[in-house]
Amino acid sequence: MKQVFTPEDLLEYLYKETDPVRTQSIEEALETDWTLREKLTVLQASRQRLDRLIESPRTETILRILNYARQEKVSTHS
Repeated sequence: MKQVFTPEDLLEYLYKETDPVRTQSIEEALETDWTLREKLTVLQASRQRLDRLIESPRTETILRILNYARQEKVSTHS
C-alpha cells in the first residue's frame, strides 16, 4: 500500500525534523513517486528563495526610532 505524505511531512523532511523511520519512509517513496519528488523540489526552491530574501527597514523608520530613543534619554535625565 502506497503511503501518502503531506506537504507538512515534506517540510519536516526538508528541515531534517523527521525521525529516522519517517525519514526512511519518505526517501523510499521519493525513489518511486515522481509527483512527491516534484513537490519536494518545489519546496526546496521556495526554501532557497526565502534564504536569499533580505529585508531591512526603511532609513526613515530607523531615524524615527533613533530620534525617539534620544528624546526618551533626555526626558529621563531631566
